Amino acid sequence: MVQFVMLKGHLFRLPYGSDLLEALTEELKRRGIRAGFLSVMGAVKEATLLYYDQGKRAYRSRRIKGGLEIASTVGNISLREGEVFVHLHAVLADEEGRTWGGHLGSPTEVFAVEAFVLELQGEPPERSYDPLTGLYLWR
Repeated sequence: MVQFVMLKGHLFRLPYGSDLLEALTEELKRRGIRAGFLSVMGAVKEATLLYYDQGKRAYRSRRIKGGLEIASTVGNISLREGEVFVHLHAVLADEEGRTWGGHLGSPTEVFAVEAFVLELQGEPPERSYDPLTGLYLWR
């Protein structure tokens, strides 16, 4: 069992027009954050959501065009192959309230996004390939 102590919270905004996951990962690296929980809110110009097909053991990608509100997110920060890895799930809503959800992918273009990261102190969880699921999961 890995034990953590909360270190501190971070609030920051991602640049307009950037790719959400790339910009978020770069900011985490810049701040030296290697473990934590995160949430983002705001809006994106367009998004990529992924769905893991358990039978085929592969991600399917869905591209959603048009302005979208970020209705909800939940995510974590760990390491994969020694690098900072962001695992973020999102629910996105269009102007009529229709929603889509799944694993957030790239490209997802930022319109206005604010992030909250709860940094955790301790040895960061490391992801490795799990042959049972075909996913990279915490050891």
